[in-house]
Amino acid sequence: MIAKIRKLNLAALSYDRDGILNVLQKTNAVEIKEHAETEGTSPISEDAEGLSSYLASMETALDILISSAENALRADKNATPPLKDGFEVTYEEFASAGKLREEMENLVERINSLTDRKNTAITEQTKLARAIAVAEPYAAASLPFNRYSDTLHTKTRLGVLPQTMWESLKQSLDSVPLCAYSGEQVNDGVLVCVTAHKSVFAEVEGLLTGSGFSLCPYNSESTGAEQLALLRARFEAAKEEQRLAEDALNKLTPSIRSLKIYCDYIDFNIEKISAASKMRGMERTFFLEAFVPADFEQSVKEALDSSGYAMWYAFSDPAEDEEVPTLLKNNAVVSNFEAITNMYSPPNAHEFDPNTVMAFFYSLFLGFIMGDIGYGILMFIGGGVLWYKSRKGSGIKSLSGVFAVGGVFAVFWGFLFNSFFGVQILPVTVMPDAQTGMYSFMGIKIPAVLVIAMILGISQLLTGYVCRAVQEWRKGNIIDGIFDGLVWALFSVGVALAILGLVEDFKLPQTFVLVGGITAGASLAIAALTAGRKEKLIGKFTKGFGSVYGVINYVSDILSYARLYGLMLSGAIIAQIVSKYSIQFITGGNVIFAIVGVLLMIVGHAFNLAIGLLGAYIHDARLQYVEFYGRFYTGEGELFAPLGSKHKHIYIGE
Repeated sequence: MIAKIRKLNLAALSYDRDGILNVLQKTNAVEIKEHAETEGTSPISEDAEGLSSYLASMETALDILISSAENALRADKNATPPLKDGFEVTYEEFASAGKLREEMENLVERINSLTDRKNTAITEQTKLARAIAVAEPYAAASLPFNRYSDTLHTKTRLGVLPQTMWESLKQSLDSVPLCAYSGEQVNDGVLVCVTAHKSVFAEVEGLLTGSGFSLCPYNSESTGAEQLALLRARFEAAKEEQRLAEDALNKLTPSIRSLKIYCDYIDFNIEKISAASKMRGMERTFFLEAFVPADFEQSVKEALDSSGYAMWYAFSDPAEDEEVPTLLKNNAVVSNFEAITNMYSPPNAHEFDPNTVMAFFYSLFLGFIMGDIGYGILMFIGGGVLWYKSRKGSGIKSLSGVFAVGGVFAVFWGFLFNSFFGVQILPVTVMPDAQTGMYSFMGIKIPAVLVIAMILGISQLLTGYVCRAVQEWRKGNIIDGIFDGLVWALFSVGVALAILGLVEDFKLPQTFVLVGGITAGASLAIAALTAGRKEKLIGKFTKGFGSVYGVINYVSDILSYARLYGLMLSGAIIAQIVSKYSIQFITGGNVIFAIVGVLLMIVGHAFNLAIGLLGAYIHDARLQYVEFYGRFYTGEGELFAPLGSKHKHIYIGE
């Protein structure tokens, strides 16, 4: 059901505003609304940009710390894992997070300093890696680099050239007088030293350039081996510097909890600034309007009265045409299905909550699609355990609850279809076989389970029209409820009776067909005659014609429920095939085949269950959104969102 919402009007001194908002946030039952324009008041304007930038810097440091902890965990399974979002804190711990400011700012400064230190070390390693690659060929040079120098009459060049050019260069140098050279293969190149008289050096230099010769970049007193060792030592030092910085960051992992709480606390302060922009103010006072669930009115009063702040406040009912947020209040079973409706559109606060009715049909169809005792048991146990362990309000908790409830219906349908992982285990089968069972409909053979799926669809459409009537009656539109709701519900009853009577296998009296036809025809005539009751002249005719033409859409909607049969049939066939071959392997007398059979049984049914649930979840939701909600549902509501109830990292306990 949808909870009744009351309206709170409050006036207090401006300097108490922050404290009063904290009091309201603690109740978790007050949603600030846009205050109506009032003479003598003006909007309250505050800039949250500075605080938003501050929060962004905190979140950035938090991301760095989490990433560092995750990297450490990948390298060492015994490392401390980062605290995941969604952990519980008490209100007192959250409210006192402001005292952590100095500690958190020092922490962020430390994180940023260590990150800079780490990044500098990584950059240095990149540079040194390139320098080492350059120095490695010169490790073969036995003399200090400054010994490879020019003399009064000669010039000397030390460098590296591609190995493929070495033979041709040697031949060319051999033809040059007053020239000596040596070469030593290093990696993929050749370390070359050439000494020549100044008179022929120009020719030698040309030969070197044409061979892709790279001149040695060093001219120090160290040898090539010493230069390489120095670079490698610096590289290892930079690597050690990176490790020390990372270790220091990892030691800060326990601070993730406090930093997450502080970030959400700052986010709440930004929310308070945003809430202030919805208020009105005068020189020393501010005025606030808010929505409060009626069930929490007394607790909000007690919180305000005991706060010690000077204020005036009053509760009242919202105006009939006022947009009010929607607070859904259902039991533990139905509340799981609220997420399905909310994905389509939350209910409008002025309509009735469709989740109870929808939950029944959704579970009925989900169980029909799975239609197996074994799958139903797995759905119930797996979904139930996951539901129990998941945090309240999380998406996974709702989804697992839906599957758990659907598992109960799957067991029910499984007994009717006599299917336990695709194997018939009961002595009696109530429902016809999904693959071979046929009904004779007006002399035409039709899959029996398809007919059952259509009847289920008509039942939901009928319920949808009843919901339409209830919806109109809640608004005081008695006539609209009758002609737009109940008349079409009677039409659905007539169609269902006619179909049941025309299925020869049911062996029902032909009275069913007669009564059903008369009921459907009469209700359709009434719908056509009354469809244009609010129109003038030609509009009455066109509306009536459109009502009759709507029967085509009605038939297409019924056919949409054929998807229940298709999904159920595909899952049943796969389950039978998996069980059939698995049992043959297991009972074949061969140990290896038996192991293969067990694996096939587990993997095959797990795959079929997963694919079946995915398809059932999507197509079942589609039937609710289009065929069912299309009959009566308004939607377009806004869910009730109390001040300070939305947090990124934490949730506040009861």
